[in-house]
Amino acid sequence: LHLSAVKLAELHSDLKIQEKDELSWKKLKAEGLDEDGEKEAKLRRNLNVIMTKYGMNGKKDSQLVDTNYIKDGTESDTLDDPRLEKLWSKAKTSGKFSDDELDKLWREFKHHKEKIREYNILLETVSRTEDIHKNVINPSEENLVKEEILHNKHRELKDKLRSINQGFERLRKVSHQGYDTTSEFEEPRVIDLWDMAKSANFTEKELESFREELKHFEAKIEKHHHYQKQLEISHQKLKHVEGTGDKDHLNRNKEKYAMLEEKTKELGYKVKKHLQDLSSRISQGLQHNEL
Repeated sequence: LHLSAVKLAELHSDLKIQEKDELSWKKLKAEGLDEDGEKEAKLRRNLNVIMTKYGMNGKKDSQLVDTNYIKDGTESDTLDDPRLEKLWSKAKTSGKFSDDELDKLWREFKHHKEKIREYNILLETVSRTEDIHKNVINPSEENLVKEEILHNKHRELKDKLRSINQGFERLRKVSHQGYDTTSEFEEPRVIDLWDMAKSANFTEKELESFREELKHFEAKIEKHHHYQKQLEISHQKLKHVEGTGDKDHLNRNKEKYAMLEEKTKELGYKVKKHLQDLSSRISQGLQHNEL
Protein backbone atom coordinates (compact mmCIF):
# COMPACT_ATOMS: atom_id res chain seq x y z
CA LEU A 1 0.00 0.00 0.00
CA HIS A 2 3.03 2.30 0.42
CA LEU A 3 1.49 3.98 3.46
CA SER A 4 3.45 6.15 5.88
CA ALA A 5 4.09 5.04 9.46
CA VAL A 6 1.27 7.28 10.69
CA LYS A 7 -1.22 5.97 8.10
CA LEU A 8 -0.34 2.37 8.99
CA ALA A 9 -0.98 3.13 12.67
CA GLU A 10 -4.34 4.70 11.74
CA LEU A 11 -5.25 1.68 9.61
CA HIS A 12 -4.45 -0.60 12.55
CA SER A 13 -6.74 1.45 14.83
CA ASP A 14 -9.59 1.43 12.29
CA LEU A 15 -9.33 -2.33 11.76
CA LYS A 16 -9.19 -2.96 15.52
CA ILE A 17 -12.47 -1.08 15.98
CA GLN A 18 -13.99 -2.90 13.00
CA GLU A 19 -12.95 -6.27 14.47
CA LYS A 20 -14.46 -5.39 17.87
CA ASP A 21 -17.72 -4.24 16.25
CA GLU A 22 -17.92 -7.44 14.19
CA LEU A 23 -17.40 -9.61 17.27
CA SER A 24 -20.21 -7.72 19.04
CA TRP A 25 -22.44 -8.18 15.99
CA LYS A 26 -21.77 -11.95 15.91
CA LYS A 27 -22.98 -12.21 19.51
CA LEU A 28 -26.14 -10.24 18.64
CA LYS A 29 -26.68 -12.40 15.56
CA ALA A 30 -26.40 -15.57 17.63
CA GLU A 31 -29.05 -14.18 19.99
CA GLY A 32 -31.32 -13.28 17.06
CA LEU A 33 -31.07 -9.53 17.72
CA ASP A 34 -30.25 -8.38 14.19
CA GLU A 35 -33.15 -9.85 12.26
CA ASP A 36 -33.48 -6.89 9.89
CA GLY A 37 -29.75 -6.99 9.07
CA GLU A 38 -29.27 -3.26 9.73
CA LYS A 39 -26.24 -3.72 12.02
CA GLU A 40 -24.64 -6.08 9.50
CA ALA A 41 -25.24 -3.54 6.72
CA LYS A 42 -23.63 -0.81 8.83
CA LEU A 43 -20.59 -3.01 9.43
CA ARG A 44 -20.22 -3.49 5.68
CA ARG A 45 -20.49 0.27 5.10
CA ASN A 46 -17.82 0.92 7.73
CA LEU A 47 -15.51 -1.64 6.15
CA ASN A 48 -16.11 -0.08 2.74
CA VAL A 49 -15.13 3.32 4.16
CA ILE A 50 -11.90 1.86 5.59
CA MET A 51 -10.99 0.12 2.33
CA THR A 52 -11.65 3.27 0.31
CA LYS A 53 -9.79 5.50 2.78
CA TYR A 54 -6.60 3.43 2.59
CA GLY A 55 -6.78 2.45 -1.08
CA MET A 56 -7.68 -1.20 -0.42
CA ASN A 57 -10.78 -1.37 -2.62
CA GLY A 58 -8.95 -2.03 -5.89
CA LYS A 59 -9.65 1.44 -7.31
CA LYS A 60 -6.45 3.30 -8.11
CA ASP A 61 -8.08 6.71 -8.07
CA SER A 62 -9.47 6.20 -4.57
CA GLN A 63 -6.15 5.55 -2.87
CA LEU A 64 -4.95 8.42 -0.76
CA VAL A 65 -1.53 9.74 -1.67
CA ASP A 66 1.03 8.57 0.88
CA THR A 67 1.62 11.93 2.47
CA ASN A 68 1.45 13.52 5.85
CA TYR A 69 1.28 17.26 6.46
CA ILE A 70 3.92 16.80 9.17
CA LYS A 71 6.41 15.12 6.86
CA ASP A 72 5.81 16.44 3.37
CA GLY A 73 4.08 19.77 3.94
CA THR A 74 0.65 20.66 2.65
CA GLU A 75 1.31 20.84 -1.09
CA SER A 76 1.59 17.13 -1.85
CA ASP A 77 -2.06 16.10 -1.56
CA THR A 78 -5.28 17.25 -3.21
CA LEU A 79 -8.73 18.03 -1.85
CA ASP A 80 -10.72 16.69 -4.84
CA ASP A 81 -13.18 19.59 -4.66
CA PRO A 82 -12.77 22.89 -6.58
CA ARG A 83 -14.52 24.85 -3.82
CA LEU A 84 -12.13 23.50 -1.17
CA GLU A 85 -9.09 24.03 -3.41
CA LYS A 86 -10.13 27.65 -3.95
CA LEU A 87 -10.60 28.29 -0.22
CA TRP A 88 -7.28 26.64 0.63
CA SER A 89 -5.46 28.69 -2.00
CA LYS A 90 -7.00 31.88 -0.62
CA ALA A 91 -6.02 30.97 2.94
CA LYS A 92 -2.39 30.16 1.99
CA THR A 93 -1.86 33.48 0.25
CA SER A 94 -3.82 35.66 2.69
CA GLY A 95 -0.97 36.15 5.15
CA LYS A 96 -3.44 35.67 8.03
CA PHE A 97 -2.03 32.33 9.19
CA SER A 98 1.19 31.26 10.87
CA ASP A 99 2.81 27.96 9.78
CA ASP A 100 1.22 26.18 12.75
CA GLU A 101 -2.19 27.65 11.91
CA LEU A 102 -1.83 26.55 8.29
CA ASP A 103 -1.07 23.02 9.49
CA LYS A 104 -4.17 23.15 11.69
CA LEU A 105 -6.30 24.52 8.86
CA TRP A 106 -5.02 21.80 6.51
CA ARG A 107 -6.19 19.20 9.02
CA GLU A 108 -9.64 20.80 8.89
CA PHE A 109 -9.70 20.66 5.10
CA LYS A 110 -8.59 17.01 5.08
CA HIS A 111 -11.19 16.15 7.71
CA HIS A 112 -13.86 17.80 5.55
CA LYS A 113 -12.69 15.80 2.53
CA GLU A 114 -13.07 12.56 4.51
CA LYS A 115 -16.60 13.54 5.59
CA ILE A 116 -17.56 14.03 1.93
CA ARG A 117 -16.01 10.67 1.03
CA GLU A 118 -17.97 8.87 3.77
CA TYR A 119 -21.19 10.62 2.72
CA ASN A 120 -20.74 9.51 -0.91
CA ILE A 121 -20.12 5.90 0.15
CA LEU A 122 -23.29 5.90 2.26
CA LEU A 123 -25.24 7.57 -0.58
CA GLU A 124 -24.12 4.84 -2.98
CA THR A 125 -25.14 2.15 -0.48
CA VAL A 126 -28.59 3.71 -0.01
CA SER A 127 -29.11 4.01 -3.77
CA ARG A 128 -28.30 0.32 -4.28
CA THR A 129 -30.65 -0.66 -1.45
CA GLU A 130 -33.45 1.45 -2.95
CA ASP A 131 -32.98 -0.13 -6.38
CA ILE A 132 -33.29 -3.62 -4.86
CA HIS A 133 -36.34 -2.56 -2.85
CA LYS A 134 -38.12 -1.14 -5.92
CA ASN A 135 -37.73 -4.43 -7.78
CA VAL A 136 -39.62 -6.39 -5.13
CA ILE A 137 -43.10 -7.21 -6.49
CA ASN A 138 -44.94 -8.59 -3.46
CA PRO A 139 -45.00 -6.41 -0.33
CA SER A 140 -44.50 -8.27 2.92
CA GLU A 141 -43.62 -7.72 6.55
CA GLU A 142 -39.95 -8.14 5.64
CA ASN A 143 -40.25 -5.32 3.11
CA LEU A 144 -41.79 -3.07 5.76
CA VAL A 145 -38.71 -3.73 7.89
CA LYS A 146 -36.49 -2.82 4.92
CA GLU A 147 -38.43 0.42 4.49
CA GLU A 148 -37.60 1.27 8.10
CA ILE A 149 -33.93 0.51 7.43
CA LEU A 150 -34.03 2.82 4.42
CA HIS A 151 -35.63 5.52 6.55
CA ASN A 152 -32.80 5.21 9.10
CA LYS A 153 -30.20 5.42 6.34
CA HIS A 154 -31.81 8.55 4.92
CA ARG A 155 -31.73 10.08 8.39
CA GLU A 156 -28.03 9.20 8.65
CA LEU A 157 -27.48 10.83 5.25
CA LYS A 158 -29.30 13.93 6.43
CA ASP A 159 -27.09 14.15 9.55
CA LYS A 160 -23.91 13.74 7.50
CA LEU A 161 -25.03 16.34 4.95
CA ARG A 162 -25.85 18.80 7.74
CA SER A 163 -22.37 18.25 9.19
CA ILE A 164 -20.77 18.77 5.75
CA ASN A 165 -22.67 22.04 5.19
CA GLN A 166 -21.78 23.32 8.67
CA GLY A 167 -18.15 22.31 8.12
CA PHE A 168 -17.91 24.07 4.77
CA GLU A 169 -19.35 27.28 6.21
CA ARG A 170 -16.75 27.14 8.97
CA LEU A 171 -13.92 26.60 6.48
CA ARG A 172 -15.19 29.48 4.36
CA LYS A 173 -15.33 31.78 7.39
CA VAL A 174 -11.91 30.79 8.75
CA SER A 175 -10.25 30.98 5.31
CA HIS A 176 -11.48 34.56 4.86
CA GLN A 177 -11.13 35.88 8.41
CA GLY A 178 -8.42 33.79 10.04
CA TYR A 179 -8.74 31.92 13.34
CA ASP A 180 -10.77 33.38 16.16
CA THR A 181 -8.50 33.53 19.21
CA THR A 182 -11.54 33.21 21.49
CA SER A 183 -12.71 29.98 19.82
CA GLU A 184 -13.59 27.30 22.35
CA PHE A 185 -12.20 24.31 20.41
CA GLU A 186 -9.49 23.86 17.78
CA GLU A 187 -9.68 20.23 16.63
CA PRO A 188 -11.96 19.78 13.55
CA ARG A 189 -13.72 16.68 14.88
CA VAL A 190 -14.42 18.38 18.20
CA ILE A 191 -15.73 21.52 16.48
CA ASP A 192 -18.08 19.32 14.42
CA LEU A 193 -19.34 17.52 17.50
CA TRP A 194 -19.91 20.75 19.43
CA ASP A 195 -21.81 22.40 16.55
CA MET A 196 -24.05 19.34 16.25
CA ALA A 197 -24.50 19.03 20.02
CA LYS A 198 -25.85 22.58 20.17
CA SER A 199 -28.50 21.54 17.63
CA ALA A 200 -29.45 18.36 19.50
CA ASN A 201 -32.12 17.91 22.15
CA PHE A 202 -29.86 18.41 25.19
CA THR A 203 -30.73 20.28 28.36
CA GLU A 204 -28.40 23.10 29.47
CA LYS A 205 -26.92 20.81 32.10
CA GLU A 206 -26.35 17.98 29.60
CA LEU A 207 -24.82 20.40 27.10
CA GLU A 208 -22.42 21.76 29.72
CA SER A 209 -21.43 18.21 30.68
CA PHE A 210 -20.88 17.40 27.00
CA ARG A 211 -18.73 20.53 26.62
CA GLU A 212 -16.45 19.35 29.43
CA GLU A 213 -16.20 15.88 27.89
CA LEU A 214 -15.25 17.44 24.54
CA LYS A 215 -12.42 19.33 26.25
CA HIS A 216 -11.03 16.02 27.55
CA PHE A 217 -11.55 14.47 24.12
CA GLU A 218 -9.63 17.32 22.43
CA ALA A 219 -6.74 16.84 24.87
CA LYS A 220 -6.70 13.14 23.96
CA ILE A 221 -6.57 14.02 20.25
CA GLU A 222 -3.71 16.49 20.81
CA LYS A 223 -1.77 13.78 22.63
CA HIS A 224 -2.39 11.46 19.68
CA HIS A 225 -1.13 14.16 17.26
CA HIS A 226 2.03 14.48 19.36
CA TYR A 227 2.77 10.77 19.13
CA GLN A 228 2.01 10.78 15.39
CA LYS A 229 4.64 13.48 14.90
CA GLN A 230 7.17 11.60 17.04
CA LEU A 231 6.47 8.38 15.14
CA GLU A 232 7.04 10.10 11.79
CA ILE A 233 10.33 11.62 13.02
CA SER A 234 11.42 8.24 14.42
CA HIS A 235 10.58 6.57 11.11
CA GLN A 236 12.77 9.05 9.22
CA LYS A 237 15.65 8.55 11.69
CA LEU A 238 15.33 4.78 11.42
CA LYS A 239 15.60 4.91 7.63
CA HIS A 240 18.70 7.10 7.96
CA VAL A 241 20.39 4.84 10.53
CA GLU A 242 19.69 1.74 8.41
CA GLY A 243 22.09 3.16 5.81
CA THR A 244 24.96 3.72 8.29
CA GLY A 245 25.53 0.07 9.24
CA ASP A 246 25.75 0.91 12.98
CA LYS A 247 23.93 -2.08 14.54
CA ASP A 248 23.78 -0.74 18.11
CA HIS A 249 22.40 2.58 16.95
CA LEU A 250 19.97 0.77 14.67
CA ASN A 251 18.68 -1.48 17.48
CA ARG A 252 18.11 1.52 19.78
CA ASN A 253 16.17 3.32 17.03
CA LYS A 254 14.13 0.18 16.29
CA GLU A 255 13.16 -0.12 19.97
CA LYS A 256 12.12 3.55 20.13
CA TYR A 257 10.17 3.23 16.87
CA ALA A 258 8.34 0.10 18.09
CA MET A 259 7.41 1.87 21.36
CA LEU A 260 6.12 4.95 19.53
CA GLU A 261 4.24 2.84 17.00
CA GLU A 262 2.45 0.86 19.72
CA LYS A 263 1.57 4.01 21.67
CA THR A 264 0.27 5.72 18.51
CA LYS A 265 -1.91 2.70 17.68
CA GLU A 266 -3.27 2.54 21.23
CA LEU A 267 -4.12 6.25 21.33
CA GLY A 268 -5.58 6.12 17.82
CA TYR A 269 -7.92 3.32 18.87
CA LYS A 270 -9.00 5.20 22.02
CA VAL A 271 -9.63 8.43 20.07
CA LYS A 272 -11.73 6.71 17.38
CA LYS A 273 -13.71 4.68 19.92
CA HIS A 274 -14.42 7.81 21.96
CA LEU A 275 -15.45 9.61 18.76
CA GLN A 276 -17.90 6.78 17.97
CA ASP A 277 -19.47 7.04 21.41
CA LEU A 278 -19.80 10.84 21.28
CA SER A 279 -21.22 10.78 17.75
CA SER A 280 -23.77 8.14 18.75
CA ARG A 281 -25.00 10.26 21.67
CA ILE A 282 -25.40 13.33 19.46
CA SER A 283 -27.17 11.30 16.78
CA GLN A 284 -29.71 10.12 19.36
CA GLY A 285 -30.29 13.72 20.41
CA LEU A 286 -30.79 14.86 16.81
CA GLN A 287 -33.20 11.98 16.13
CA HIS A 288 -35.21 12.97 19.20
CA ASN A 289 -35.57 16.47 17.72
CA GLU A 290 -37.25 14.98 14.65
CA LEU A 291 -39.82 13.00 16.63
